[in-house]
Amino acid sequence: MFDLDAIMKRAQSAQQKASEELKKSTEEAEALTEKLSEPAPRQTEEDAAARTEELTAANNQRQVEILGQIFSEDVMAQMAANQQHIQEMVDQRVAEASSAALDSVGMLNQLFGEDLGVLSAAMETLAMEEEDGEEEEEPEMDARWEAQTYALLEETMDRIGKLPEPEPVPYGKDTDRWQRFGILLSGIVSTINDHSLEGMDVEAHIPVLEQQVVSIVRRSWGIDGRSDLLDMIRYLSGEGYILRYHLYSQADSPEELMDGDEDEEDQENIARAWRFAQRYKEQYPPQFMAGWDIGRAAMLTRWGCYLGWITQGEAVGILWELSQKASEELYSWREFAQSYLFGGTMWKLLCGDSAVASYLGYLADAATSLIVGKGDEEGGQWRDFPWPARRKIGFAP
Repeated sequence: MFDLDAIMKRAQSAQQKASEELKKSTEEAEALTEKLSEPAPRQTEEDAAARTEELTAANNQRQVEILGQIFSEDVMAQMAANQQHIQEMVDQRVAEASSAALDSVGMLNQLFGEDLGVLSAAMETLAMEEEDGEEEEEPEMDARWEAQTYALLEETMDRIGKLPEPEPVPYGKDTDRWQRFGILLSGIVSTINDHSLEGMDVEAHIPVLEQQVVSIVRRSWGIDGRSDLLDMIRYLSGEGYILRYHLYSQADSPEELMDGDEDEEDQENIARAWRFAQRYKEQYPPQFMAGWDIGRAAMLTRWGCYLGWITQGEAVGILWELSQKASEELYSWREFAQSYLFGGTMWKLLCGDSAVASYLGYLADAATSLIVGKGDEEGGQWRDFPWPARRKIGFAP
C-alpha cells in the first residue's frame, strides 16, 4: 500500500517548485519575445521569426521537463494502477452491453417467431431490388449484338424444349384442377420473385410485403388500382404481343410502324423489334406469343387479388379464361416457357434494353426449376401438374 499523505505532500512541494520555475521561465520568454519584436536594423524579419521559434521550442521543452518533476515514481505507479482499474471497468461495461444486445434479439425472436425471419428476408429483398436497380454500363446494340442475342435465344429455347415433361392429361369439368392450372401459369414470374404457388395469395399478408408488391405493380407496370389493373389484363388477354408481333411481322419496313412522334432512340428500338419479327415470322406464328401474354396476365391477376383490387371470385374467373386460351394455343409447359422467352426477348428489344442475356438466364432458370425441380427435388410444380390435353368443347367453371 502507498502512503498517500506522503505522496500528496511530495507532489504539492514539487508542484509549488515547478510553478515558480514555470513562472520565471515564462517571464524570461516574454522578455525575449518583446526584445525580438523590435529587431536590429541588420536583422531581417526571417531571422527574427527563426529566433522566436527556437525560443518557443526551448521554452516548451523546459516546461515538459518541469512538469515531469511534479510526480514521483510512486505517484506514477499509482496512476498506472488506477488506469488499469479504469480499463477493466470499461471492458466490463462493454461485455454487459453486448450481453444485453443478445438478450434483446432473443426477446424479439420470442415475440415474433418466424415472422421476424420473414420481415428480415423481405428487407433483404428490398435491398437487393435497390442494388439491382443501379445503372450498369450496357454494351452497344449493333448488328453483331443482335446476332448474338438471336443465337442465345435459340440455344436457350432448344435447351428448354429438351426437358422431360409428362404427356398432357384431360381436365374435364374439374374446376379445382383448372384453377390450379391458372395459378401455375404465373409460375415463371412467381419463381423469380420467390412468390408462393400454393394458392391465390402470392405472399403472407404482412405490410412490408404488401408494400413491396404495390411497388412492383406501380413501378414496373404503371398500374395504380383496380381500373388500371383490369385494363391491362384485358389488353394482355385480348391483344398483347400476339397482335404486336403480327403487326411487326406484316410490316414491309419499320417506318410503317411509326407515327412520327418517336425520337431517334425509339425509332432504333422499333427497327430492332421489326428485324426480330421478320427473322422469326416464318418459324413462329403470332399465337406463339400466347405464353408471354398469358403468363404476365396471370401474375397481374394474382397480384391484384392479393392487394384487394379484385375479389377472389373475379380472380378465379379471370384465371379460368386465361387457362382456356393457354390450353388452346399451346401444347405443353415447355412450349409455354419457350413462348415466354420469345416474347420477353422482343419486349427487351423494343424497350432498348441490352441486358437480354441475363434476363433470358433468369427466365430459363425459373422454367427449368418448375419442370425438373431444384436440388434434391425429383420434379417441379409444372412437372407434377401436367398440361391439359386439348379438347373441342370448353367447360364453364
